[in-house]
Amino acid sequence: MVNYRDYLPDTSLVKAIAEAESLDKDRLFRLIQSGRVVIPHNPRRPHPPCAIGEGCRVKVNVNVGTSQDLCDPTLEKEKAQAAILNGAHTLMDLSTGGDIPAIRRMILSNKVPVGTVPIYEAVRRAGSVRDVDADLIFQVIREHCRDGVDFLTLHCGVNRDVFRSLQEDPRRMGVVSRGGAFHIAMMAAREEENPLWSEFDYLCEILAEYSVVISLGDGMRPGCHEDASREAKTVEYLNLGRLARKSQSLGVPRMIEGPGHMPLEQIGYNVRMIKELTNHAPLYLLGPLVTDIASGYDHVVGAIGGAIACKHGANFLCMVSPSEHLALPRVHDIVEGTRASVLAAHIGDLLSGRTDAKDRELMMGKARQELDWEKQFNTSLFPEVARNIHDRDPKGETCSMCGDLCAVKMVRDLFKTPDISRNEKC
Repeated sequence: MVNYRDYLPDTSLVKAIAEAESLDKDRLFRLIQSGRVVIPHNPRRPHPPCAIGEGCRVKVNVNVGTSQDLCDPTLEKEKAQAAILNGAHTLMDLSTGGDIPAIRRMILSNKVPVGTVPIYEAVRRAGSVRDVDADLIFQVIREHCRDGVDFLTLHCGVNRDVFRSLQEDPRRMGVVSRGGAFHIAMMAAREEENPLWSEFDYLCEILAEYSVVISLGDGMRPGCHEDASREAKTVEYLNLGRLARKSQSLGVPRMIEGPGHMPLEQIGYNVRMIKELTNHAPLYLLGPLVTDIASGYDHVVGAIGGAIACKHGANFLCMVSPSEHLALPRVHDIVEGTRASVLAAHIGDLLSGRTDAKDRELMMGKARQELDWEKQFNTSLFPEVARNIHDRDPKGETCSMCGDLCAVKMVRDLFKTPDISRNEKC
């Protein structure tokens, strides 16, 4: 088996990443070796590397992919490109309809890290969940690795203990993770343990051979606030902690996926607990969604939860779109959801004390004080959005909200506010 530590990126690559992340190169090496940072970068598919974890900027993933009801590869290509254009650092292909391998290879043509969930394709190939066996699962995993997928979501922690906890402490929504539900159904139908749990060492051999990151899936994430304190989630947390330690001992880089719907006051506790159980592995979150009743605005709810999660140590945010719980996202949904997640990631960087994020805030304050519109646009997270809104009204030195009653201009002119950058004094 190839040990991941023997396949660490070369010194020049780590140096480039360290510079991009404003991290000391030696510190970055130590974070990678300790498992606190991962670099999803399958050598079979060249693309710019992306570091995820402690000390790095918060990253954003966007899910794309077909369904049986809406299978349009062209639409998925447009969505992937829109996500990248609006700030996504990675993509995941969650396709369940059409020619899944062909769609995956199309998504892999984008020059960013790409993840997949192999169990989706395994179920489609078998025809039903009941007919999926270990051989098919591992075959599909190998194919995804050979295609150049950089990280795989695998629900290894959904075992018979989790199944038992669902029966003993029922949840309102049961299981909302598609992958989690598949593994529960497989165990029920075959009366066998989840092979990704029972044969985890073999799984790690495959992933190490192809230098692929494992993203330990949250098959028991709550689907509503009522379920956020039920037992199954906690049992899976403990399982993920064991698997995180084992994968690290086998030299396989890992991320942990975290909870979905959760009251705001529970986010900090859950993030810190996952971090402690998994030896501070990079944490990848969907949301969390801090209210259940925002249909059509779940991207906003997810951004709120994501920013709070980053405060407590989350490293990687999965975009939530306005169409969450309602329909397969269209391009507009991807754009709005990606922007909301990028905003949450920036707030997370501010909360973690990153000087580059703080410097950008200072630049915007100075640009607004100077009524320098070009600088304001360029400092914004989404320059063209800001420019288009400003330019829809007649142009002037001030915005059309205040016009000649602009408070900033009035006080600036009254006190002849000095340019601090030139150290002028009143």
